[in-house]
Amino acid sequence: MTEPVRFGINIDPAGRRLDEAFRLAKLADSEGIDLIGIQDHPYIQGFVDTLTLITSIAARTGRVHLFPNVANLPLRPPAMLAKQAATIDRLSQGRFELGLGAGSERNGDAIAGMGGPRRTTGQAREAMAEAIDVLRHSWAAKPYAFEGAHYSLPRVEPGPRPAHEIGIWLGVRGPRALRLLGEKADGWSVSSSYMPAEELPGLNRIIDGAAREAGRDPGAITRLYNVMGTVGGPDRPLEGPVERWVETLRDLATERGMNAFVFWPLDDHEAQIARFIREVVPAAREALA
Repeated sequence: MTEPVRFGINIDPAGRRLDEAFRLAKLADSEGIDLIGIQDHPYIQGFVDTLTLITSIAARTGRVHLFPNVANLPLRPPAMLAKQAATIDRLSQGRFELGLGAGSERNGDAIAGMGGPRRTTGQAREAMAEAIDVLRHSWAAKPYAFEGAHYSLPRVEPGPRPAHEIGIWLGVRGPRALRLLGEKADGWSVSSSYMPAEELPGLNRIIDGAAREAGRDPGAITRLYNVMGTVGGPDRPLEGPVERWVETLRDLATERGMNAFVFWPLDDHEAQIARFIREVVPAAREALA
């Protein structure tokens, strides 16, 4: 199975720009955009709660899928996160996916300041593996208990069931975390600012190998690349005219193994997203058809 190429946009959870967020969400929905991602950094003072904003956007849209890009696991206990995700999925008639992040060590002070745990990279990876199990158990909507190194749940009466099988998309980079993704998760969310395009094929091979070893189909795993750039300006990857964007996205899909693209403009947020939706996406879809 091979995933079709999907296109999406980033919407910031900025409290002062909620009207813009709703306008962009309606534009994406009406123009046939596949995904809206919203970053989750609860410790940023100017940001509203990501899951609440996604719920509000879901009520204003009818087809676009929504996901946190990515949910901050140290501040969102997995059993409760499972209930929130299932609830949003039911309210949106099956349009919610769960991007999940282990919590960057560089944000450790901010996470700890809100009462979250401090974790090393290894501990964060272990906690993510446990959280995936808790999420799966919870969405099965049958009573369970779970005992791990990071999460202890003596008895959970979970529910409701999601409206569809929610994808768990991990925001990870290291080889061990990528192997975990191939073994247990449904997708990968990685950003161009952290991961150069030339490194993607090798990292995708790690995911593929781990998936095959676990008896899973690598072709069913979403490979999402957050493309941070500008439509217009210098003629170079993730900048330049529409034609250059189409060339870059086609290369990322056909040569680098990615099958979903979420646009994060570097400036002039609303105008840039409108250009991406109305000019880049139709041309890219045609080129990839």
